[in-house]
Amino acid sequence: MENASNVEIVVDGVTGVGKSSLVKILCEEFKLKPFNEMFEDQNRLLHKFFHDRPKWAFPMQTNFLTNRFKQYRQAMKIGNAVMDRSIYSDKIFARMYLEYGYMLPEEYAVYNNLLHTMLEHVEPPKLLVYLRVNTDEAIRRIHKRGREDEIDVEREYWDTLNKFYENNYREFKGHLLTLQVDHLDYVHRPEDRQFVVNQIRAAREKILFQQKSV
Repeated sequence: MENASNVEIVVDGVTGVGKSSLVKILCEEFKLKPFNEMFEDQNRLLHKFFHDRPKWAFPMQTNFLTNRFKQYRQAMKIGNAVMDRSIYSDKIFARMYLEYGYMLPEEYAVYNNLLHTMLEHVEPPKLLVYLRVNTDEAIRRIHKRGREDEIDVEREYWDTLNKFYENNYREFKGHLLTLQVDHLDYVHRPEDRQFVVNQIRAAREKILFQQKSV
């Protein structure tokens, strides 16, 4: 991609873990530009999906993928970006929906073909921060956030999604920092904020050192 650079940081983790809050903090600490996951058409499809999953899984996830690809390309072009989720975690949901039977094997094959074609046109972020949390804590945070569609979802869905996240980041090939955040409140506790920021700063410095040593 002409005049493009790697995305600086992607923050990822299961729903409700605190990705958007951390993106805001990292923008303040490292003078980065935020790219939050905000797509109006996706919210409409997500609502439909939670009420009829087999019908809407494929169109919803294909739409998510397309929007994430366009957003990631924009972030690469602008540079100095920190993102809330990205195209690199989109397959987590598609794999889960295939296993549940929400997505047909033929639909998953189409999705997977599109994903791999798109991945040829992007570069992994300089650092991916994976926020790990246990399922019960994730559900507590989801209920605290109070989005109606999410509150009504059964525990099994969130637990399975959490397991798919774990499996996905065991396979991730780029620079990965995993942070266990069950007992961290980096929004309200300054000491937790400083701990997380220090961990991310150290990871970035290590990557920079490695690049200079090559």
